[in-house]
Amino acid sequence: MWIGTLYALAAGLTWGLVFVGPLLLPDYPATVQTVGRYLAFGLIALPLAWADRRALARLSRADWIEALKLGAIGNLLYYLFLASAIQRAGGPLPTMIIGTLPVVIAVCANLRDHRRDGRLPWGRLAPSLLLIAAGIACVNQSEFAELRAAAGADVGRYALGALLAVGAVACWTWYPLRNADWLRAHPDRSPRAWATAQGVATLPLALAGYIVLWGGMAAGGADFEMPFGPRPAFFIGLMFAIGLLASWLGTLCWNQASQRLPTALVGQLIVFETLAALAYAFILRGTWPPPLVMGGIALLVTGVISALRVKPQPMAGPLEP
Repeated sequence: MWIGTLYALAAGLTWGLVFVGPLLLPDYPATVQTVGRYLAFGLIALPLAWADRRALARLSRADWIEALKLGAIGNLLYYLFLASAIQRAGGPLPTMIIGTLPVVIAVCANLRDHRRDGRLPWGRLAPSLLLIAAGIACVNQSEFAELRAAAGADVGRYALGALLAVGAVACWTWYPLRNADWLRAHPDRSPRAWATAQGVATLPLALAGYIVLWGGMAAGGADFEMPFGPRPAFFIGLMFAIGLLASWLGTLCWNQASQRLPTALVGQLIVFETLAALAYAFILRGTWPPPLVMGGIALLVTGVISALRVKPQPMAGPLEP
């Protein structure tokens, strides 16, 4: 369990980087950042695929279709929603909306996968979920207070950013549940190879998206300088860094955690991504989090620790087909 938890922590630290990209590239459309990131991820996955060629050869056509679905929804669509939300509402608000994922995934998994993983008793799970929710509420309250105090704040723009972040939550509620289904159904397969397979499957989607986007901008007379924008070296370097660390390494660590922990429990550990993203956001701001935010972070950590103490109870009776 603790090895799985450490893998989930490593995944959260790398995934937190994806919240930094849109803040560092405010002059780049979210669509360009999305296809750029996953084009880099796919290119990084190609030499890794050669190293894992024997494991990848074992994948069936259905497995590759599943990897394609996971890449399309859990990678491209999720990041398109997230990057668009961050550009419209700033870093903290989308981060905390994404921070509801531990609660959403834990509830969905406990309803959906209790026969496979055992049921986490609601009475014992509720305190940790409430602590996580209270921590998120504290951070949100602090950020909303700053938004209200800001002069000329565009409420409509922030509301659209919040709505896009909810779309990202929907994508990433589906992704870990579906990804865990495959990993738990194939315990003999390599989580590293499965992470690489998702990168390879995402490559043609990202390449097609880049070509369509380039052609559409050229036809529409957009001012943006395709293919790499006004800061090509910085853009390419950042996309490859995020592609390697957040996409491939983060997915690898998450797959390792998913094979070791119940889905309802590993879902709560996505809180590490929220904590990392908040830390990176305040580092970019050059300020310490205010007391209410620090209190919210403490509640989040306490909720995770209490969740680790809850053991799933096996369900009696045969499994349904």
